Amino acid sequence: MTIPFSGDAAPLDEEGVGTALDTLGLKAPELWAVLAVETRACGFLPDGRPAILFERHKFHDQTNGRFDATHPEISAPSSGGYGEGGAHQYLRLAEAQALDETAALKSASWGLGQVMGFNFSTAGYASVQAMIAAMTRSEDDQLLATAHTMAGNGWHKALRQHDWATFARSYNGPSYRANNYDVRLAGAYSKFASGGTPDLVLRAAQVYLTYLGLAPGAIDGVMGRFTRSALNAFQTQRGLPLTDGIDPDLLGLLRQAAQEKRALH
Repeated sequence: MTIPFSGDAAPLDEEGVGTALDTLGLKAPELWAVLAVETRACGFLPDGRPAILFERHKFHDQTNGRFDATHPEISAPSSGGYGEGGAHQYLRLAEAQALDETAALKSASWGLGQVMGFNFSTAGYASVQAMIAAMTRSEDDQLLATAHTMAGNGWHKALRQHDWATFARSYNGPSYRANNYDVRLAGAYSKFASGGTPDLVLRAAQVYLTYLGLAPGAIDGVMGRFTRSALNAFQTQRGLPLTDGIDPDLLGLLRQAAQEKRALH
């Protein structure tokens, strides 16, 4: 039985970030350093489905390679062969689901923190299907699954000590130096510790503007020119006065418009 991948697709909020911080015993700049360097900018595709990456070598592992000969693009002992990101990954997932649904779901990384499906238990769920159902609801759920995975593996201890190399090795594997993950984590921490963390209200607006197809640019909680242009385009469409900021009423209108658009598809 194919499971649905659509839910509320709600963006991060203060409560969700606070819950993750409490779970990990971290301060906000430490968590945001991880979010900036190690996770996706947004946990959802523009159509509201959780962002995924289907891993053919994990499907090979989950199915003991029995589909390697007949379906080499989605089952192989080596990584790679991903093709385009975004919606294309769901096409690869669907091909694998037709062969072995549970193995397919376990072989993709899910949401904001790119939690592998086979880590569902560490992430706090009874099944991979239950984890994915939570992933469709909100980035808060995605972040909590990421926090549980980090805590379950003990990775948060290195973060508390600002031992960026140990954390990067744990999160990315022994090749972390090739991409300077430890250096980037240290730099991101310094940025957030001195300059403050992203504006979650503005970030939520950026997510909704993305759902509306208005191209706000990076999902980063910063009011740049692309976000301002997208916001003003929405205001013009709705006959609203043009502003440079987001208040609760405007965020509510964006949320409603995004929900209405997704309900039509």
